[in-house]
Amino acid sequence: MKVATMNTSHSNELKDATRRHFFGQCAVGLGSIALNSLLAGEAFSAPQRPQIDPSKPMQPRKPPQPAKAKRVIYLFMAGAPSQLELFSDKPKLRELTGQPPPPSLMNGKRFAFLKGNETLMGTRRSFARYGQSGMTLSELLPHHRKIVDEVCWLRGMSTDVFNHGPAKLFMNTGFQIPGRPAFGAWVTYGLGSESQDLPGFVVLQSGRRGPRGGATLWSSGFLPTSYQGVPFRGSGDAILNLRSPEGLSREQERDFYDTVGALNKARLEKTGDPEILTRVNAYEMAFRMQTSAPELMDLSKESAATLELYGVKPGDSGFAANALLARRMIERGVRFVQLYHTDWDHHGERGNNLTTDIEARCREVDQASAALVLDLKQRGLLEDTIVIWGGEFGRTPMGEVRETVGRDHHIDAFTLWVAGGGFKPGYIHGETDELGFGVVEGGTHVHDLHATLLHQLGFDHERLTYRFQGREFRLTDVHGKIIKEVLS
Repeated sequence: MKVATMNTSHSNELKDATRRHFFGQCAVGLGSIALNSLLAGEAFSAPQRPQIDPSKPMQPRKPPQPAKAKRVIYLFMAGAPSQLELFSDKPKLRELTGQPPPPSLMNGKRFAFLKGNETLMGTRRSFARYGQSGMTLSELLPHHRKIVDEVCWLRGMSTDVFNHGPAKLFMNTGFQIPGRPAFGAWVTYGLGSESQDLPGFVVLQSGRRGPRGGATLWSSGFLPTSYQGVPFRGSGDAILNLRSPEGLSREQERDFYDTVGALNKARLEKTGDPEILTRVNAYEMAFRMQTSAPELMDLSKESAATLELYGVKPGDSGFAANALLARRMIERGVRFVQLYHTDWDHHGERGNNLTTDIEARCREVDQASAALVLDLKQRGLLEDTIVIWGGEFGRTPMGEVRETVGRDHHIDAFTLWVAGGGFKPGYIHGETDELGFGVVEGGTHVHDLHATLLHQLGFDHERLTYRFQGREFRLTDVHGKIIKEVLS
């Protein structure tokens, strides 16, 4: 009887105990469980900040993980090429030309310029399938037929931003507002550079004007400015005012740099400002580039066969010459080379139409883009070099009426390609619906692309970070996943 009373009493106590009392009174406690979980997560995903000597910020560094790629060449088609004129054949879209788009596809969508009364517009370009991959290409890219089985096609790309400047920033920095580091800055921050006589991150431009967004596209953001992109001119002096002033000998100039360097170092000791050290390193790089840059820019040493392969003509400073310079740069240890070619914004006004103007843009880049891939392959460089080709977003299946008919900006479906660096050659990833409106399989967001590129360079995109204003920042922000299907 006594035992039964004790058991009844104990049972009542258990019934009276709430979950809150239990977790509060047990040995570990709910707070302890949560804290241990957080700490375990932090240990698992601890930042992988590179160990950097501030006096040698570009000293080569090994990535924390096995890498398939060592360097990057990014061929950026500024203005956004129309995937519907170049890569995506949509017979159904041609069939429905002139009809309004289905309301189900338009609900909740925003566009830069469309007013709501536009109709579907199929392309007038002819398409065919090429290579073992069976990739579709239009008549506008005849040289791309040579590399259909050398590159990995991402036909399910999407982004978040539909205006040019912010969209270019988003594609380059992972964020649509200026102030974040460019992809090239992140790569040189993580890996340094194998060249001590040229910048680690170089930018080359061609076309009638510079890309919208300007220098913010290759900025180092909150990273030290040693990692920002350095724009080179396509011919002549790579950088203005790099040559020694007339009447100044090499020895006198060396004395000048030493004197300025000593003054800067004295100021550094007094203030501790790390940007002063960046300035010291910039002066030293400029001194070395007085010799290395002219040798780099001199294409006369290239064989006639190579110049013909790229389509480079004497005195040329356009995209073809820049593509050849990109190859020469990575041969000399430059880590990241980015080419911008402008005027792909084919809305339909004069100078930006889908007839003569898109034909001109394709002629300017088609041969040299294909040549770069083939040239890198024959030299054994494509295996550990990533080459990227694409713009900031795609183009709408609806026509946009201006002086002629063009296409508006489209963030939900576009195409780019990646070659080398462990990406599957001749592989087609992703597909859009029969009108080219949205991705139906194999979707790849910009953050996913960045995560995958960093993975191939030997980094976990969640752990390559830089602490700024009390927060760990990364290229992919809080997004991104590795697209494993596209990797060899």
